[in-house]
Amino acid sequence: MSEDVNLTLETRDVVGKAVKKLRREGFLPGVIHDHGKTSIAVVGKYNEVLKAYQEAGKHHPIKVKIGNKNYTTLVKTATYDPKANVLNHIVFGAVQANEKVTTEIPIKLSEDIPAERASLIVIIQLDSVEVEALASSLPDELLVDASGLVEIGDKLTVADIKAPEGVVILTEPEHAIATVYEPGALAAANDAAGGDAEPEEAENVESEHDSSAVEGTQADEIRPGGKEQLESKDQGRNPEKK
Repeated sequence: MSEDVNLTLETRDVVGKAVKKLRREGFLPGVIHDHGKTSIAVVGKYNEVLKAYQEAGKHHPIKVKIGNKNYTTLVKTATYDPKANVLNHIVFGAVQANEKVTTEIPIKLSEDIPAERASLIVIIQLDSVEVEALASSLPDELLVDASGLVEIGDKLTVADIKAPEGVVILTEPEHAIATVYEPGALAAANDAAGGDAEPEEAENVESEHDSSAVEGTQADEIRPGGKEQLESKDQGRNPEKK
């Protein structure tokens, strides 16, 4: 994403349970944390804040304007109402132009995967990595060459990611990103696990069979400085960009 994401907010005095009224009126409460300074309680129009979050995710700077002050920020947390599945609070972290920040960047595999063309199954085991970089240098995603996924057992790890200049990957290099499995092994593992098999279980099934065998043989509101709620498992992922 090359375009700037801009958002206009206002400071707010309403805190605690009283913010429910703001939400009913179409506003979203939030907080800006600014380098050890007193946190700023803010509020913005729900649709505008949601749009900015969907465009920027947690890895692209959002330029926030509050009155005559401007802040470059990254979204730290976004809390959703588990019943209504709507955003109900957002926390921004202010960053400086020359400041290195730590955040998560989505991983994307190249589209041509030989193993899939061979009717094998590729299991994705990691969809983002933690990186450190200047806020202005954060990529929208990290593309990984999947052409090496050809046969059963082939895998990609974090070490296979080619990071852009100025971006340091902090996730362990040996962490698996994707692994190729034989469909029958996954099916057997799913049957054994009642339909909820993990990739490791499929590996165990494969190891029980002789690979050389031939056919026919047997073988709530977050106050400034307060405890932040985490996103739900489903909502914690980076949003789709529009």
